[in-house]
Amino acid sequence: MNILTITLLQAQAGGAQAPAGGSGMFWIMMIMLFVVMWAFMIRPQRKQQKEMEKFRNELKKGDKVVTAGGIYGIVDEIKDRSILIKVDGDVKLRVDKNSIVRDYTEDAPKA
Repeated sequence: MNILTITLLQAQAGGAQAPAGGSGMFWIMMIMLFVVMWAFMIRPQRKQQKEMEKFRNELKKGDKVVTAGGIYGIVDEIKDRSILIKVDGDVKLRVDKNSIVRDYTEDAPKA
């Protein structure tokens, strides 16, 4: 038993009546809480995940990207789950496709 149940039982035993719309208000508040959480937390996160997946699927050779670890490179080869990025000179790294976090083509200095 929780404290709310004990309090209600004591109030009924003392002759006081329980509020008429108590459980209805509880469910309305719970539904409103879920709607607010969905609107401000879940929905924007899903939208961001869809945008990130679209970005990763549209990568092509020559795109300048940044990994989650902060490594800057140029896409050299794309496979199903991994991407080969050219880091510097002849240095190439194979990274998971999900570790690519952004494109810095427009941020890169023009040489």
